[in-house]
Amino acid sequence: MSSSPVRRRPPGLLSLGLESSANKIGIGVVSLSGEILSNPRHTYVTPPGHGFLPRETAHHHLAHILPLLRAALDEGGVSPDDLDCVCYTKGPGMGAPLQVAAAAARALSLLWRKPLVAVNHCVAHIEMGRVVTGAVDPVVLYVSGGNTQVIAYSEGRYRIFGETIDIAVGNCLDRFARVLELSNDPSPGYNIEQLAKKGEKFIDLPYVVKGMDVSFSGILSFIEATAIEKLKNNECTPADLCYSLQETLFAMLVEITERAMAHSPSVAEEEVGTPDESPPGAGKPVSAMSALFNFNSFLTVVLLVICTCTYIKIQFPAILNDRTGFRGFFWKAARIGMIHLSSSSNGERLSPWVSFGCFAMGISTIFF
Repeated sequence: MSSSPVRRRPPGLLSLGLESSANKIGIGVVSLSGEILSNPRHTYVTPPGHGFLPRETAHHHLAHILPLLRAALDEGGVSPDDLDCVCYTKGPGMGAPLQVAAAAARALSLLWRKPLVAVNHCVAHIEMGRVVTGAVDPVVLYVSGGNTQVIAYSEGRYRIFGETIDIAVGNCLDRFARVLELSNDPSPGYNIEQLAKKGEKFIDLPYVVKGMDVSFSGILSFIEATAIEKLKNNECTPADLCYSLQETLFAMLVEITERAMAHSPSVAEEEVGTPDESPPGAGKPVSAMSALFNFNSFLTVVLLVICTCTYIKIQFPAILNDRTGFRGFFWKAARIGMIHLSSSSNGERLSPWVSFGCFAMGISTIFF
């Protein structure tokens, strides 16, 4: 009987991680430096045209979690004594599958007397990407079967720049794959991508981008309602539908990601900022990224409110006559931008403070 290969224990902390947020369950051993010692996993695959339900998925995970645990320790060449902590996915994800890994992690933590660490699924994906790519302060397009978000690090935490307002892009692809009855092995999205490579005809589909957010429910409803009819009438092929859907969805995601990058100038190469402004574990300090959460944006919003109220006060004075209550706030904003020339004068002019504020904003935007 062959024994497991003996591996040198990497320096630093070692953690055992359990992930079961969807139809895949995996258990891995990883070092603090990002070295993966083992990563066995198993996927619950349903028949073509069907999705995976929480209860059946949880039963699958229960049946495979112990063999995966043994494989993770054997492939990593480690024992429970070598581990420093036990980690598990606490969410977001499907409730029943998540409970499988959570219960197992708690049991192992008590049995081995190791600290238990609950990990946010979304943040784990981001940090994994940072480790693999070496990126220090990235703008992240986080997409999966249940998530679609554009995220960046600013002011001490990860912040959402934009997201889907209904369903996730992965869910949209999965449900369309059921219409075409594509295989779920290894995943519907992968099979759509392979079929899209053969597409030759682009079909116009709804394109919904609202500022920094996207919507996929309309495009899914449209293609679900028309796909079968178009195929019967030989207007297109399944490959054309996959190609058109994929290109439309990805174009929407690229648009909001590029817009987020435009608002997030990274100046990591200049080493500007303080250590607490960079993501946890970053190698060097990075300046705060988001133009949505800095002085420039705050000053811009304040000046826009003042100037807008001033204009409304001049053009439609009756609207801002109320000096109390909710409207009183806008009356005060208009008063900041206006001063009376004299008690007998009907004319009003801009306050020098507004001019100074605009000048300061321009200097700050150009040079800082």
